[in-house]
Amino acid sequence: MADQSLTSQDICLATLRDNDRDRYLACLLSPESKRNALAALYAFNAELARIRDLVHEPLPGEVRMQYWRDLLEGSAHGSTQANPIAAALLSTIEAHRLPPQTLVDMIDARIFDLYDDPMETRVSLEGYAGETASALVQLASLVLAPEEAARTAEAAGHAGVAQAIAGLLLLMPLHRHRGQLYIPLEILAATGLDRDAFLAGEDKPRISAAIEAFAGLGRDHLAKARKVAIPQAVFPAFLPVALAEPVLVSAQRVGAGLFERQLQRSQFRRQLGMLLALMRKKI
Repeated sequence: MADQSLTSQDICLATLRDNDRDRYLACLLSPESKRNALAALYAFNAELARIRDLVHEPLPGEVRMQYWRDLLEGSAHGSTQANPIAAALLSTIEAHRLPPQTLVDMIDARIFDLYDDPMETRVSLEGYAGETASALVQLASLVLAPEEAARTAEAAGHAGVAQAIAGLLLLMPLHRHRGQLYIPLEILAATGLDRDAFLAGEDKPRISAAIEAFAGLGRDHLAKARKVAIPQAVFPAFLPVALAEPVLVSAQRVGAGLFERQLQRSQFRRQLGMLLALMRKKI
């Protein structure tokens, strides 16, 4: 049984190392006794996040997401032995009494990623981020210190939105190539753009204004998250959020230039940023 658990941990960590290096490092910077559970949660999230990259049409993506939904709702067919991430996730839910519905809601929110429909409003964006990035921070907090997690729910909500927006800015060149749009249409309208004009990429001044407003929304949420004192016991759940501000600031500076340049800092600088955040207990 121990060997099987170790294998699941290794596979979860390997998945993160290959697909979500920042949360992989966050696991390594977390208490060893909680590492397996955090790796399972983060690997599950990584599996959902990469489904769009693995399919050419939405329907096969929905089938993959239905597998995870069935697993969480107790109606999966067959054993989880063939899927160590699934087995590790179920063990984590049971051991830490996590709410399965929160994970189901995360799957439902990710359905949006499979299609090219635009994000309509700021509220829609915040809802999407709340059920994905924010939920993941809160679930990780429950794993780390359930008695402290309730005190950081508001911070997790705002931090997740900031983190999600930073991630969407990093992926914006790829999303534009696919015809995906995560900047809310109401932000585009305020700058005199519509979906097609933004994706065309020709009106640089207005596109820059839209990106600046989008990144500014992320910074507003980050500022609200920082107003809450985060207990030391749950701080590792917030570590990946510490990487959001440099991306948000850079996006506001370069505007439409992010279509041609890389905003992501080097792996070394990201690792250093998380380590400093852990030492200072400040996101």
